[in-house]
Amino acid sequence: MDDRIILSSSPGARRKRKRVGRGAGSTHGSKCGRGDKGQNSRSGGGVRTGFEGGQMPLKRRLPKRGFHSLTTNLTAQVRLDDLAKFAGKIVDLETLKKNGIISKNALQAKVIASGELKKSVKVKGLLLSAGARSAIESAKGKIIEE
Repeated sequence: MDDRIILSSSPGARRKRKRVGRGAGSTHGSKCGRGDKGQNSRSGGGVRTGFEGGQMPLKRRLPKRGFHSLTTNLTAQVRLDDLAKFAGKIVDLETLKKNGIISKNALQAKVIASGELKKSVKVKGLLLSAGARSAIESAKGKIIEE
């Protein structure tokens, strides 16, 4: 006895392909179900995808650009772990850019309370979250406001 399972479709699940142009007795002879005349009776006939009969198509009615905030990449996020690399130094926007921690396109940076800071750091001209501010102060660091 063979243990293989034979899978097959249910009766009526798969339709036979419509074979056109096989004589008048096949019900799809002569004009092959396309009718007498007109655009759709011709070979290559029909309209392109998205055509709406001359009405301005939906694709052209909608805005082309979509919404992309132009300010998303202007503020970079800096973790407390990254600040630990500058122990005893003044950390500002230029220092972070030179060391490759933030993008060169960033206009400002915000220090977020992610990771640990055990060494004292002087932070100058950066935005700070409340948790980051307390972490810097508890590590004997200074915050220099501009």
